[in-house]
Amino acid sequence: MKSTSTHVISITNGEEIIAPSPRKHNKAFHCSHSLPLPPVFSKSKIHFSLFSVGSFLRNKKKKDTERIIHSIKVGISLVLISLLYLLEPLYVLVAENAIWAIMTVVVTFEFSAGATLGKGLNRGMGTVLGGGLGIIAAALAQKLGTVGNCIIIGASVFIFGTMATYFRLFPSVRKRYDYGVMIFILTFNLVVVSGVRTEHQKVWEIARDRLLTMVMGFVVCISVSLLVFPLWASDELHDSIVSRFQGLANSLQDCLEEYVKFAAEKENKAGASFGICKSLLDSKSKDELLANFAKWEPWHGKFGFFYPWEKYLKIGEVLRELAAIILALGGCLQDSTTAMALEPCEAIGSRIVWTMRQLGDSMKQMRKCEAESHISPKLKTAREELSLMISTSKIATIQNMDALAVTSFVFLLNRVVDKVDQITKEVQQLGDIAGFRPPS
Repeated sequence: MKSTSTHVISITNGEEIIAPSPRKHNKAFHCSHSLPLPPVFSKSKIHFSLFSVGSFLRNKKKKDTERIIHSIKVGISLVLISLLYLLEPLYVLVAENAIWAIMTVVVTFEFSAGATLGKGLNRGMGTVLGGGLGIIAAALAQKLGTVGNCIIIGASVFIFGTMATYFRLFPSVRKRYDYGVMIFILTFNLVVVSGVRTEHQKVWEIARDRLLTMVMGFVVCISVSLLVFPLWASDELHDSIVSRFQGLANSLQDCLEEYVKFAAEKENKAGASFGICKSLLDSKSKDELLANFAKWEPWHGKFGFFYPWEKYLKIGEVLRELAAIILALGGCLQDSTTAMALEPCEAIGSRIVWTMRQLGDSMKQMRKCEAESHISPKLKTAREELSLMISTSKIATIQNMDALAVTSFVFLLNRVVDKVDQITKEVQQLGDIAGFRPPS
């Protein structure tokens, strides 16, 4: 007669949950609770893998298309601005200063419309402010003679260069205005120093002509960026955050499917898919960059002025924390050597996966989530069931490493519920601030 190994976990009411090793043919993830939830754990691994591969190929094709569009738009802008050299009437107007317009196009044109607009406005503000102060300082220096000229110019370069560099070190300034401050320093120094060897009237003409050509370059950049297949940073940030809900739900589903399989089978299969979780851990800088660009963008489509992009950054932060916990859950699977099966965990996992997909769908369709009526009660029930499974008084006495892995899994699953509850509140607040439509 064959024997079956079991794990016993103590719970607070004195009962014991005995988790027998499942038979080899019993690989389905069954839920012992009757829930009005979709059968998220009954999908085959092959179907899930094909879905992931198909999604990856679609995203890659979209990225390649956007890169081609951006490259063509840069080429169009360079051709248009080169007309300042190619057409005689335009060349007579700007002469050699046309090179500044070309430089503006090269350094200003960015991938998204928001990045291009933000960089162009920063360059314009820095040029106007730096050039204006430079002209004033140069004019004042020329009235004080040779010695006074050197003193005024040296002092002004030191003072404005030091102050601008100091403000550039503030995080709030660096995020949105770093390029403008840098252009201010460059323009101020070029104008004020050139005033030493040039007459005041000539300095004014040079500053005026260069500003005019830079404005021409900026107008070409922003016109092409906004009118020819515009690429919006706001759309990319929104789609990126939305896709993470589905990705983390799939990773958690895959993790919980692995939870009830034989340890012997782990050597013969790829294991749970945690690629999305690992990629999310390094997504903070990209999210902040996209949010900064999105703030510069004009009203377009579903995103208006003063849209709460900071809420997207907060949701992204909580999703990264959730991804780290899911990776820890996967570590518990790697530490176990025999089969583990806890039906309450299966039911709880089902609720979590359903909730994540509902939240992702809510953000995708920009409608308010039904937190109070549907999501919160399920999370509350999940938290109560987990609290019954955790017996902190007996954790220290556990000798079996597999039982310890199961206990760790239960604790981490409780952390997942807490994070999902936090994400639900953030999504609910986003819907209220951004004016999402009511649920249908």
